[in-house]
Amino acid sequence: MQEVPSAPGRWPLLGHAVPMARDPLAFLLSLAETGDLVRIGFGGLQVLVVTSVDVGREVLTWSGRQVTKGRLFDNMLPLVGDGLATADRETHRRHRRIIQPQFSEKHLARYAETMTQQAERFTSSLREGQRLDVGKEMSEYAINTLVATMFARDPDPRAVQTVRESVGVVLDTMLVRAVMPPWADRLPISPNRRFLAASRRIRAHIEELIEATPRTGLEDGGDLVSTLLAARDSETGDGLTDAEVRDELATILFAGTETTGTTMAWALHEMATHPEVQEKVLAELHSVLGEPRPVTYQDTLQLPYLRSVLEETLRLHGVTLLMRRTLEPIQLRGVEIPADTEIAFSLYALHRDRRLFGDDAEEFNPERGHDPRKNVPFGAGTRKCIGNDFSWTEAMITLATLLPRWELTPAPGYAPREALSAMPRPAGKFTMQVRPRTRP
Repeated sequence: MQEVPSAPGRWPLLGHAVPMARDPLAFLLSLAETGDLVRIGFGGLQVLVVTSVDVGREVLTWSGRQVTKGRLFDNMLPLVGDGLATADRETHRRHRRIIQPQFSEKHLARYAETMTQQAERFTSSLREGQRLDVGKEMSEYAINTLVATMFARDPDPRAVQTVRESVGVVLDTMLVRAVMPPWADRLPISPNRRFLAASRRIRAHIEELIEATPRTGLEDGGDLVSTLLAARDSETGDGLTDAEVRDELATILFAGTETTGTTMAWALHEMATHPEVQEKVLAELHSVLGEPRPVTYQDTLQLPYLRSVLEETLRLHGVTLLMRRTLEPIQLRGVEIPADTEIAFSLYALHRDRRLFGDDAEEFNPERGHDPRKNVPFGAGTRKCIGNDFSWTEAMITLATLLPRWELTPAPGYAPREALSAMPRPAGKFTMQVRPRTRP
């Protein structure tokens, strides 16, 4: 490990905590200047950071015998339990066999009906001249839509509000907890207290909704909780317990809201500031949908340019940090990596690498195309996000419903910035004005 260079800016005792705290996204972007592998430290925590997409893909596709989810996901245990994000190798394999079929095209088409209802409801609620805090609105919309897709019964609005606020707390504190030294995990400091309290609230509400789910006709429920309760292992015929369903729903809630809500918010920003892109999207929507109407799952399969817009949005505004931990000594680019080494990589930084994406790597350009060897927004290998198609479907249905009816333009003083979260979330003056869409 001593062969791996240390990132500049290290402080005695504190390690790289100071440059990370000052501007975390800029710090992560800067690491590529040191090399493909870089060492950073935070107090007693040492982390090996991968700054090359090729090396990142190699780490992501290592087998479960070689690596496991690292410290970032260890700290998520109080929320997601033994869900797919944190499960050991054998539990992950069994749960994935059971859950993967529940995101097939047949099931996605059923979930899409609820997504369309939510998109129509949101679009109909807008008013001419209204000003939207787009980051906040899309985050709340994503949580509301996911909750509606999860549960056939309408949950108590107060419970939904509690879940929405609690998810925000989890996302705001998870990265801080990931880079704290392990000895700080049990300290009663604010990030720990807020995260644990929010996790308890989310799990309690999910348990209540699972208990209230009728156990007859689950196969025809059309919602995620019914689908998971009815699912069976193709090899053993076993299903998931209520506790396992709770853990998986908590995982989906944690992983599925930030990704979708943030991506939609940044996509609206990019289209508003690149009107030529928005015109192409509108032309495609008109060719597929004709006049505005409810969007179906099949419609989303006929919108390649809109998907390219979302792919480029995810490339520029991707996941801030992922981690793995080695279970055995591993060779990586000729370097012997010991067991129990924390390996981190930032999809946000990897996808802005000028060596791969050229001098315009930080420019929004849907025309550049999506190369799966360079762009891995949902990860890769056996631990790739299981709900990626679910997120694509929700984002495409929402934008395809909204854009033909309303034009969102930057309000006076518009100056959005990226704030640290699981994905860089929109912050600052991110207010847009709503106008009815006019056609020639």
